[in-house]
Amino acid sequence: MEISTQTQRFTNPLYLESGRIIEPYELIYETYGELNEQKSNVVVITHALSGSHHAAGFYEGDKKPGWWDSLIGEGKSVDTSRYFVICVNVIGSCFGSTGPMSPMYPSLNPYRFRFPVVTIRDMVRAQKILFGMLGIDRVKAIIGGSMGGMQALVFAVDYPNFAEHIIPMATTHATRPAVIAANKIMSEAIRSDPAFREGNYDPRKIQEEGCAGLSVARMLGFMHYLSPRAMEQKFGRNYVQNDGLYELFGRFEVERYLEYNGYNFPKYFDPLSYLYIIKAISIFDLSFGFDSLAEALERVKSHLHLIPFSGDRMFFSEEMGEIEQAMREAGKGHLCSLYEVESDYGHDSFLVEVEKYGDYVREILS
Repeated sequence: MEISTQTQRFTNPLYLESGRIIEPYELIYETYGELNEQKSNVVVITHALSGSHHAAGFYEGDKKPGWWDSLIGEGKSVDTSRYFVICVNVIGSCFGSTGPMSPMYPSLNPYRFRFPVVTIRDMVRAQKILFGMLGIDRVKAIIGGSMGGMQALVFAVDYPNFAEHIIPMATTHATRPAVIAANKIMSEAIRSDPAFREGNYDPRKIQEEGCAGLSVARMLGFMHYLSPRAMEQKFGRNYVQNDGLYELFGRFEVERYLEYNGYNFPKYFDPLSYLYIIKAISIFDLSFGFDSLAEALERVKSHLHLIPFSGDRMFFSEEMGEIEQAMREAGKGHLCSLYEVESDYGHDSFLVEVEKYGDYVREILS
């Protein structure tokens, strides 16, 4: 599978929901497969919080593929021998698109806290501008999970003629208080870490020496990503063999797992980007600017295929059920379906249990 990674620079301002602008800005994106002459085989992939434009395939020398490689590729559910797949790194992230550690034009100094708060709608607006520059006016489908599902829903409401199919997974129409509270704790953990230096850290030092606050935030995130049942099955009460049971900092296997993921996270993810993205997730509300969710969904013209997961403890399946109900209230029930996946794994089911819904996605696309 051929992978093409490109960066597009924009000199026109990106107008944000807050009233502020970002100018100039860049978006990095990755494509797989070939675009047909009619440009009718485009599938857009939207990524989650810590995801990037690298959704599938291997870079040279890599041991791990892109984050949704089990879904995307030749012969897979999103078949790159048939579809031209594109994934864009969102504004505010740290993998190449403009974010808080990007230079603040005309100086070479990074924005840091001068970077404006961006919303999910801002992320989508930037992508839509990119697609326009690429001559892509309509796509076969938009697929995304978690924060990627939020983006997919915004595409459905804000650009109703853009996609034939919208497939949001493991997401919500408005972030609930429990997730907002968890995001607050993660934010405070980062900000209170001396290594963060009130946002004035050296990113190279963070990568080399770590940021305990960001690591703790990532550990807390895993409390949402894995369900209690999945933790029980994966780790049980197994204790690290080389740690003494009566040592104060002796660890259960689940603790070692959290440490490994948490303390590796600052090696590749930026603390300020994390703060900005969890802020975007916290304030997300698809019905913002409308009188109700149903009024917002009246704009939808795409086929909306909702895929919740029964064991998701971050965005509960009933939250996507509320979208289905609101679609009916809006007179759009004929455009909406809900396919609940039975799973005990948790929020990350959409990433690790593709075999449970992959055929359904393949059927939608074909």
